[in-house]
Amino acid sequence: MRSRVWGGTAVVVLGGLLAAGCGSGVKDASDGGSGKAASGGYPVSVTDCTGAETTFSEAPKKIVTSNASSLELLLRLGAGDKVIGTGFPPGKGALPGALDAQAQKVSVLGKGVIPKEKLLGSGADLYIDTFAAMGGMGGGGMGDAPTEEEFKAAGIKHIYLKSTACAAQRKGPVTDLSAVEADITSLGAVTGTSARAKELVAGMKEKADAVRKAVGGTPEGKRPSYFFFDYEAGTKQPTVICNRQVANAVITLAGARNVFADCDGDRKQVGWEDVIAKNPDWIQLGIRNRGSAAANKKAFDEAQQWLESNPATKGLKAVKEGHFLRIGSERTTIAGVENADTVEAIAKTLYPGKVG
Repeated sequence: MRSRVWGGTAVVVLGGLLAAGCGSGVKDASDGGSGKAASGGYPVSVTDCTGAETTFSEAPKKIVTSNASSLELLLRLGAGDKVIGTGFPPGKGALPGALDAQAQKVSVLGKGVIPKEKLLGSGADLYIDTFAAMGGMGGGGMGDAPTEEEFKAAGIKHIYLKSTACAAQRKGPVTDLSAVEADITSLGAVTGTSARAKELVAGMKEKADAVRKAVGGTPEGKRPSYFFFDYEAGTKQPTVICNRQVANAVITLAGARNVFADCDGDRKQVGWEDVIAKNPDWIQLGIRNRGSAAANKKAFDEAQQWLESNPATKGLKAVKEGHFLRIGSERTTIAGVENADTVEAIAKTLYPGKVG
């Protein structure tokens, strides 16, 4: 089985997108906890999946991120200069444009999960955790994670990206990007970049709303069926996208039907006979960014050739008709600003002429 990678570096993604009902989790602590959205002033409080609050009297000065997704969000918010270290770093070329150069300057505290001692001794005043389970959701974070008491003793505030950490709280399928947008809003309030967060969220909403207006009225039965082929996860037994993964929201917003939306959870392994039974109209080739256009093309070619030559898949409708989408895996399955770009890209392919 191939490991999941982000530009050549392994990335673990736990859970799917949480329920929109959790909201942004941002409060202006000066309003008595009414839940009024923070306007960029302090103090600001954010909540975790259990409702527990962490309050900030000022913007953090030294931030450590658990992985590339939280790092990328901070870079997009303009708070990258506050990041002093990360775990699961993005591979060179994995992030777009100037973000890549900024990301490569961030100290790597762990190629995977940051060792406990290194994290506690990092000098950080904030740790942003993409992965961890909390409270009644199965214990601490990934690996030998510090306890909340140890974080406190080290002077490190510990907050979570709820769009990934709160997946176990999800009551039903994820069909929109509200939780990702809530994380962006929350991080903006904490880091004093609320204005930029508002711009990013507005941009995402504009793209998703335009697609919804163009294709959202398509009856369920007329929407093309769609299979995300996770080539990186291995081909012996396919790993599929279920209804609580952010990719389910991306696919749904784009006007398609995720063929495994009937599976509760984020991902699961199935047999090729299950994929054959679904016989999708379209297949997205799930390739992680290799760092260059040439390397990405080679990987996409390999995934397509496997489907076209494998006895179990070459008879699929999408394969016979050449209905493949070459859209990066990270921007589809990892919560971030580019989820909205992927919604647009999928819709343009599936509904030519309808989406501008």
